[in-house]
Amino acid sequence: MSLNRDQIAMRVAQELKDGYYVNLGIGIPTLVANYVPSDIEVMLQSENGLLGIGPYPTEEQVDADMINAGKETVTAALGASIFSSAESFAMIRGGHVDLTVLGAFEVDQQGNIASYMIPGKLVKGMGGAMDLVAGAENIIVTMSHADKRDNSKLLENCTLPLTGAACVKRVVTDLAVMDIKEGAFHLIERAPGISVEEIKQKTAGRLVVPAYVPEMSF
Repeated sequence: MSLNRDQIAMRVAQELKDGYYVNLGIGIPTLVANYVPSDIEVMLQSENGLLGIGPYPTEEQVDADMINAGKETVTAALGASIFSSAESFAMIRGGHVDLTVLGAFEVDQQGNIASYMIPGKLVKGMGGAMDLVAGAENIIVTMSHADKRDNSKLLENCTLPLTGAACVKRVVTDLAVMDIKEGAFHLIERAPGISVEEIKQKTAGRLVVPAYVPEMSF
């Protein structure tokens, strides 16, 4: 079966490395905070001015004034800092974020990402996404492999307005983990029980498949 939102977040959490400064976007990426491996220390950053996001709060821990960029209540980890959004974006634009995890509507085989608008629909704005994909050392996208009509979201060329160009290095979907390099998606892992053939069928962009594709482990 395809992965659920929490399983995607669990797989992305395996990409975290000790000492990383990490920005988590709205949606599935925020769930990564719940699955940080216990043997490493990372500082999770929210662009509204919190460095050191902890797990989601229990009912007793909820503080309405402690929110992330998606206006969800969060907790602060030991050693956290709170500062202005201007300082937060200075950190992002200065290249001090090691990893950004964000969602997307589309990603293409050149590493382009479209994540902030669908023409004709309500546009809330791109938020800090454009700064994040330009300023971070590494970009990982979390998304469903296909839309509700079963159309691939992993394309030869994005059809929606771009948030960033040639910036995405890895994509974790509900079906697979893929690296983007040399103008193609390179299949790294598949979700448990998902066949390589299904991934091929739901990937519109160029897909490079090795002889052996292991299943993800959690």
